[in-house]
Amino acid sequence: MGDSKIKFKVSDEQLEELYHKYCRDFTQLARAGRFDPITGRDEEIDQAILILLQKGRKNVALLAPAGVGKTALCAGLAQQIIAGNVPDYLKDARVMEIDLAAMSAGTTGPAEFQGRFLPLCKGVAERYHDPAYPKVILFIDEMHQIMPSCAGSAYKGLSEVIKPYLTVGDLHVIGATTLDEFRIYVAIDPAMDRRFQKVFLAVPDVPQTIAIVKNLKAGYEKHHKITVSDKSIETIVHLTEEHMRKRNQPDKSIIMMDAAMAHHVKLHGTGGELKMESVYYMISKETGISPNALKRD
Repeated sequence: MGDSKIKFKVSDEQLEELYHKYCRDFTQLARAGRFDPITGRDEEIDQAILILLQKGRKNVALLAPAGVGKTALCAGLAQQIIAGNVPDYLKDARVMEIDLAAMSAGTTGPAEFQGRFLPLCKGVAERYHDPAYPKVILFIDEMHQIMPSCAGSAYKGLSEVIKPYLTVGDLHVIGATTLDEFRIYVAIDPAMDRRFQKVFLAVPDVPQTIAIVKNLKAGYEKHHKITVSDKSIETIVHLTEEHMRKRNQPDKSIIMMDAAMAHHVKLHGTGGELKMESVYYMISKETGISPNALKRD
């Protein structure tokens, strides 16, 4: 790797600087234990791995409503890589989320923005066939925003920069968006559409959501320094499912558990168990329904 300045147009030092400035290294965060356990997405992670292993269409489009866990799936993939639960091809791979906001900050126009993005793509792509370098998987959240047809997006047109690298197969990309936004902005470009294989994330039902939240609660208990009973979790999930119809599981249940724990700590301090009054209060505040009416549910 020491001869990277000779071998590659973008040196190792330059590429690492680009990663540092404009990316979040999911594998490094997973190694540091920064992600909560990912539950209930084993099948979708397996689908993503299967796509990444292919020679041709090796790019993944994660399609799901907001709050269902598209970003969490990428975190789960990073956790699998760190644990060594992936084929040799993806051993030591790096999952890098591109921070488009950081990349565009201070730019005066699309050309300058794309000028920052191009060296990152080039640096990753030119190392793709070198076995001395682990594979790099670029994650683009809200991928519809990079399409030229996405009016009002500060990132529109970036797909034209990435497309040549996708065409020759020198990049692994995971994009995430909703199904509707994929149809409106991405699918109308056949060259982009056919280079991505779709992985659909279903909204978890009540039993699945309860299992997910129970698996996550240890991290929240550690943060708030109070405990949460399984009964409280079941109540939160049932109430959010019934009264917060415009938002999706598991996000709305996780948010309400976190908020209720914060309210409990504000009133009673740390220690002890989450009181249901805090649960009813926070869901009442979010929905406008009286806490007494929620208790009757």
